[in-house]
Amino acid sequence: MTDDEILAEFRAADALLHGHFLLSSGRHSEYYLQCARVLMDTERAGRLAVALAGKLPRDLRHAIDLVVSPAMGGVIIGHEMGRALGKPAIFVERPTGTFELRRGFEIEKGAKVLMVEDVVTTGLSSREAMDAVRAAGGEVLAEVALVDRSAGSVDLGVPFYPLVAINFPTYAPDELPGHLADTPAVKPGSRSQAA
Repeated sequence: MTDDEILAEFRAADALLHGHFLLSSGRHSEYYLQCARVLMDTERAGRLAVALAGKLPRDLRHAIDLVVSPAMGGVIIGHEMGRALGKPAIFVERPTGTFELRRGFEIEKGAKVLMVEDVVTTGLSSREAMDAVRAAGGEVLAEVALVDRSAGSVDLGVPFYPLVAINFPTYAPDELPGHLADTPAVKPGSRSQAA
């Protein structure tokens, strides 16, 4: 899929939002990609996962034992990546603020893991989820994401393969442009912000 075809999928799902958004990273943006909306159509989710799997080098695809994604945002695309790669897919979640395995999920010692995210901005959630995988005995080989919002600056410590890079500007709370500073921010994601 080309970048234009990928963005057309987001537009068709009304998943490219415009306004004033407070991202889970704590930064502000005038645009927000609601991946849950683009993934609610199972055919579309499957197409995007197949395209994302196609970004991986062939040798890496064959080395993967397990797909892991962080809840909540990565669960659907993680599941679809598992299907596209023919590998089991599980997720980590943070009921007390730190990612952990629950629901009977286990990672065999030495298992080769592909981390799957919906959107990466700063990479903090990804790195924290990788820490949980490593603590459980897995080896993270790489990460994929539907969207890279980091402007190419994210360092995850492993190879990173986004489906598309979208570089909408983001702002720290003290650097908001006037048109955003004058409107209340909406928190559209699944994770609430700490005060």
